[in-house]
Amino acid sequence: MAELKIRRRHRLRQKEIQSLFSTIETTMGTKTVSDKATVDRAEAPDFDVLFVDNSLLAIVIKGEPFLTVRGVLKYGAAKRHVTVDMGAVKFVANGADVMGPGIVDVDDSISEGDLVWVRDERNLRPLAIGRAAMPGLEMRTKPKGKSVLSIHHVGDRLWMTEEEGQR
Repeated sequence: MAELKIRRRHRLRQKEIQSLFSTIETTMGTKTVSDKATVDRAEAPDFDVLFVDNSLLAIVIKGEPFLTVRGVLKYGAAKRHVTVDMGAVKFVANGADVMGPGIVDVDDSISEGDLVWVRDERNLRPLAIGRAAMPGLEMRTKPKGKSVLSIHHVGDRLWMTEEEGQR
């Protein structure tokens, strides 16, 4: 697997950090970075990445900040979750989009186009980050077809880059 190309890494000011992470905290319903954390922003091919104390824990896609899978593991999240059955875990963890019939629970406040995180039903552990293809209430009815379009998943280039950033 090719390494994720990251360039133009620079340190953010406290005001920028507060703006980005207050959006994440509101969106995901969790407390994230401390006031003493150092945050760097860098460019990747499809989005920007945010390193918190040298660990890649968040991304910015089209101006919208969101936690990565490791970020959700570290900080947790109360909102924007889509829970899939154990039969879908293998596919989602390998980068597949989430199909309607595999969904067992969903945050009803999700709107079409929102960034969401996908978790398994047994352990409630994050598997992927994606974009909702329909509102959360519609996902509850388990329609045929794609409900969440995968952006980042366990084991992808971003995940591997996160691992390297922690060394």
